[in-house]
Amino acid sequence: MSGGEVLGEEMLAWAKEHLGVDVNEIYGQTEANYVIGNSQAIWPIRPGSMGRPYPGHDVAILDSDGMPVEPGVIGEVAVRIPDPVAFLGYWDNAPATEAKVVDGRLRTGDLARADGEGYLWFQGRLDDIICSAGYRIGPDEIEQCLLRHTAVAMSAVIGVPDQVRGEAVKAFIKLVDGVRPSADLREEIQRFVRKRLAAYEYPRHVEFVDELPLTTSGKIQRAVLRDREKQAR
Repeated sequence: MSGGEVLGEEMLAWAKEHLGVDVNEIYGQTEANYVIGNSQAIWPIRPGSMGRPYPGHDVAILDSDGMPVEPGVIGEVAVRIPDPVAFLGYWDNAPATEAKVVDGRLRTGDLARADGEGYLWFQGRLDDIICSAGYRIGPDEIEQCLLRHTAVAMSAVIGVPDQVRGEAVKAFIKLVDGVRPSADLREEIQRFVRKRLAAYEYPRHVEFVDELPLTTSGKIQRAVLRDREKQAR
């Protein structure tokens, strides 16, 4: 089992080839742990997905008004409580608990979309969403696409101010060892994404970096990148 960040198709394939195992990726947070995931013994693993809600947990994807959204639409992951793996509340902090639990559902602050077969696809945190030309864009799908390019070792995507679109997609890319950044490579990577995702999702700005800011558990700190962009302006 693995949680915290999406492994992606390449890492899942590596684990199958070199370790002889199918990795079940799981999703949860401290307040509601282990409510969604893959389980290759019960349903096929869909690489890149969060998996499906595990039996016994009432999980929904909600819009900003708290209403369930249709498959394919990005919304917030919410868990009906009480639930055996959900918290009872924040210790000695009723206001924080009330903000977290709305109308009997624990609002995770994480965004996802569901496909027609019930698999969920992580799209980022609420504050990670990029609003560009009327589209709500999750960074995770773009980052996973970037990682499929042979020159990309790590990637992080944020929104940056754009006079026409409101925000534009910007990608920070750490290249694999031995690959040097260039204008040609930047354009090649942009074309790579544009061919595989919607035209409005490709990164209009690409910055090559030596390292990306990570938490101690290896999660990309997009907020740090957003702060750097603000300071640079």
